[in-house]
Amino acid sequence: MQESKTTAARKAWPERFLGWMWPLVVLASVAWSLIVLEGKLEAEASTDPVVRALLDEGPFFNDLHVIWDAIADKLAAIPDNAYVLAALSALLAYAALAWYDRIALKHLGRQGSVSMRFTCLCSFVSYALGHNIGASVLSGGAVRLRAYAAQGLSKTEVAGLIAFCSLTFVLGAALLLGATLAWDPALAAPLTDRLPAGLVPEGLIRAAAFATLALCGLYVAAAFRGAKTLRVGRFSIDYPKPGVVLQQIVAGPLELLGAAAIIYFALPAEGSPGFVTVLGAFLISFCVGLISQVPGGMGVMEAVFLALMPDLPATGVIAALLVWRLFYLLLPLAVSAPIILAYEGRQWLRVR
Repeated sequence: MQESKTTAARKAWPERFLGWMWPLVVLASVAWSLIVLEGKLEAEASTDPVVRALLDEGPFFNDLHVIWDAIADKLAAIPDNAYVLAALSALLAYAALAWYDRIALKHLGRQGSVSMRFTCLCSFVSYALGHNIGASVLSGGAVRLRAYAAQGLSKTEVAGLIAFCSLTFVLGAALLLGATLAWDPALAAPLTDRLPAGLVPEGLIRAAAFATLALCGLYVAAAFRGAKTLRVGRFSIDYPKPGVVLQQIVAGPLELLGAAAIIYFALPAEGSPGFVTVLGAFLISFCVGLISQVPGGMGVMEAVFLALMPDLPATGVIAALLVWRLFYLLLPLAVSAPIILAYEGRQWLRVR
């Protein structure tokens, strides 16, 4: 009996270790990102002698105030039409995210069970919460489970829907990242240059990009060859039909193109590196932010994006990323709150 308790304790130790270790890793990521950001922003602001004098005058919080004033000037300099285009790009991104859910419902054979209006609202709220809270599969998944269960979907079907939406995102990210790095592997140079010389040559990046595109091609080809089952780790789902896969390879990239366009339109026009470069930087920084599990990728995404855009003024980049956070994260979160309250209120009245 004592031996079984010891064995159970040994098995539980790694879980407990990861339980407290992961939050520390997340906090370390945020701290590192904020230090990098503060350093880059202060270095840029210091190029102005007047600002340099202000930075030398006061303590840390005074420096933050001076830096924020510089960023606010960049925000005010963004033209009105750029804000309009950024807002339209955000709408495009969220429309594509709603398409994720419709594609998944079609794959499950439940497209007729859920109206388009309900799907759009459920998808919007799920992603608005997931993008801001972090761990979007869990946080957004909880919203989907409650909402779609009310429409008659089982827990297994909802889990399959969530997995399929994640697959659509991964497919879109792989297609775009593979295409951008195959086109110009130098996009990753600001990051790879920090590694030992010759460790990651451009030829290797391009080869990895083409390999990624080849894997995407195999996924599509398998659908047309009539594959029956798709296995991802321990999970398996029915392989999607060609019509579903074709929708995936359009919807996945479309969402990311819309999200990247928000930043592109908000960046300073002078010295803009072009949409493909902005797209590549966004894909890399956004994926790193997701992997970090920091809510909204706060700080982590900015640090990586700045590293990938060394030739642009840091304050202008941060201003563009603030516009992205406004249209892609904060406004959707604000709009989703009354939608959730209205839905829960209707469910409560229905039960009574």
